[in-house]
Amino acid sequence: MRLRIVAAAGALLMALSPATAARAADDPLLDRLTDIPGLTVVSETQGTGYRFFVLTYRQPADHRHPGQGSFEQRLTLLHRSETQPVVLSTSGYGLAAAPRPTQTEPTALLGANQVSVEHRFFTPSRPAPADWSDLNIWQEATDEHRIVGALKTVYPARWIQTGGSKGGMTSVYHRRFYPGDVDGVVAYVAPNDKINPEDAAYDRFLATVGTPECRAALNEVQRQALLRRDRLVPRLEAAAAENGWTFTRTLGTADRSFEMAVLDTAWAFWQYSLLADCASVPAATATDDELWEWIDGVAGWSFYTDQGLEFYWPYYYQAATQLGWPSLKFEHLRKLRAYPGLYTANSSLPKELRRPHNPVPMIDVDLWVRTKSEKMLFVYGENDPWGAERFVPSRRDSAVFVAPGANHGANIARLNPADNAAATALLRRWAGVSATLAPQQALDLPFDDQLGDRRRLP
Repeated sequence: MRLRIVAAAGALLMALSPATAARAADDPLLDRLTDIPGLTVVSETQGTGYRFFVLTYRQPADHRHPGQGSFEQRLTLLHRSETQPVVLSTSGYGLAAAPRPTQTEPTALLGANQVSVEHRFFTPSRPAPADWSDLNIWQEATDEHRIVGALKTVYPARWIQTGGSKGGMTSVYHRRFYPGDVDGVVAYVAPNDKINPEDAAYDRFLATVGTPECRAALNEVQRQALLRRDRLVPRLEAAAAENGWTFTRTLGTADRSFEMAVLDTAWAFWQYSLLADCASVPAATATDDELWEWIDGVAGWSFYTDQGLEFYWPYYYQAATQLGWPSLKFEHLRKLRAYPGLYTANSSLPKELRRPHNPVPMIDVDLWVRTKSEKMLFVYGENDPWGAERFVPSRRDSAVFVAPGANHGANIARLNPADNAAATALLRRWAGVSATLAPQQALDLPFDDQLGDRRRLP
């Protein structure tokens, strides 16, 4: 491993050894990267067949007023060859605290380089002080536009953008505002909540997914949990005291946190589980311990705490202001809910970040995707609740595929053979990779589904 640490805010300068310095003096790639204005090489790891860089890129806090403050946006670069295609990947969230080399499905299928970008306002890619009105889909799209423009000076081959879930949404928004930046988009399991109050599609999904028996069992778990509120909320309060969890900054009380987690249970089950897992759903006669443990494994009691939510405040802010969120009716719980207006994005934000919803951006994006988009591939899971409201692209060299029985982890590999072949052919053609040639060199790197360990979030 070779480290090249460059002075940056709060960064520690480390001297290179003579041998490393000698190699760095004869390193055209490193020279080209460090010559890009605003780009800082933080570290590099070398592996068999690749080089992996952690980078930062200086971005305006507000692209409409670039002289009024800036921040360092984190990104990583998986380098194979300057002549290979590049996959631009975004999870729509933050990168790992200590990024390690991984590859997305398009990266592996194309034998490509990969640039992974941390979404603005996910720490540490946040201006200080932060004006949260600068967190919107156009600002992030413009972040990515500048990154692509800067790195195309090093990588002139074709570019493909990809993302999973919120990252898939982010890739769509980038394409909408800067359609010439990349040569195609692969968006996995990307929700399209085009008119936030009209969310009947989500209720219809939960009323028809799986089998009647499984749906009834999940409904009963929620009913039983709320019926046992007087016993289970004290258990949550005890767990909070033991683990240092608090509720005061966001949801307010353990009781409200409890109800939010219970409301999420069926959704979280279908998002991350499969039909075969229905056998694990507790019966109505389950003990409090059995009910508690199962809900914790599926939804997670720790999530709706101040500590669980803080990392995701940028997501909830975007959901509240622009992206929308599932507005479910929970008819089977009508008489058991203590907080009928609780299930909103603003509930998971501190009071100072709560905002009204603006419907215009999602309506605009949906219309553009339907009528003007080109070279866009969408992949959804048949049993994923986030796919209840999907993007429908134009007929301009675009497609939508659904993986049978798949959940929120749907990808090209999970499609039926014919769809798998068609999706792969689209991707390879957009990237300029011959269908008769195998990808360059297979890399022994972990697979990145771009979803992370986020429960319930798109």
